[in-house]
Amino acid sequence: MKRVFILILLFTLITAGTGLCQTATYHIGPRDVLSVAIHAGGVEQEKTEVTVSEHGKINVPFIGPIKAEGLTLTELENAIQIPLARDYFVNPQVHVQVKEYHSINFFISGAVKKPGEYEMTSATNFLELVARAEGLLKDRGSIAYVLREIHGISTEEDVKKAIKKNATIKVDLTRLLDEGDISHNMSLVSGDIVYVPRANKLNQSVYKIYVEGEVKKPGVYDYQPGITTMTACVLAGGFDKYAAISRVKIVRNENGKQKIIKVNLEKVQDGQSSDIPIKPGDHIHIPETWL
Repeated sequence: MKRVFILILLFTLITAGTGLCQTATYHIGPRDVLSVAIHAGGVEQEKTEVTVSEHGKINVPFIGPIKAEGLTLTELENAIQIPLARDYFVNPQVHVQVKEYHSINFFISGAVKKPGEYEMTSATNFLELVARAEGLLKDRGSIAYVLREIHGISTEEDVKKAIKKNATIKVDLTRLLDEGDISHNMSLVSGDIVYVPRANKLNQSVYKIYVEGEVKKPGVYDYQPGITTMTACVLAGGFDKYAAISRVKIVRNENGKQKIIKVNLEKVQDGQSSDIPIKPGDHIHIPETWL
């Protein structure tokens, strides 16, 4: 766990003072506090702090209420500059900065000390959110899951159900925490839901893969990010002598329904076809040749 806090400290020192949220990608939200400065003729005409209302508007000097919610800082500057140039000043310059962020919210649950919803005041990454939740538990798993653009989540059970039904972004905790690879410290987007499973409570149907049939070591294997059908078969010791590798099937459950995916690993071996990525819970069946 000491490595986790060292990583968090290093990343904080690297990013401190860089104004991560002062970018073209940040979208203004309700209750954000903005600094608006208006210059014209080489003179500062007005500088004020305004708070974005619950309806997404701010009151700008000279022009009155204007919609700010959902705009980037550059877009809001342009939206203010146009009426100023039309009705008040020649070639006005507008500068907008975020003084306080109040529209950046995240939900984290699972193997963290203090799960729950967190409001952040700046751009946030995975490790920073973990730090706000006071760190990971010792029994955390090797992968964390991030749900994006999913609403109506309030409990850990809601999160687990959503993971089964929706696409997730995976964070490789082994690479990030055990190996210190900071490239796996992904940036989060407001509204992201983070779930860190406990290693000793993983549901095999969700976090394991099954390789059966004509391989040397059929059985249950840990799911690994990026694993494909061919690499899963290699993990299972390779093919038996009479394996029909041109007729491999993946049995996958999606939204409560069974889906069969056919894979010709003979063509994959020859470079004539692309390999198929495996998902947690997949059953890979390698049949016996008919000859």
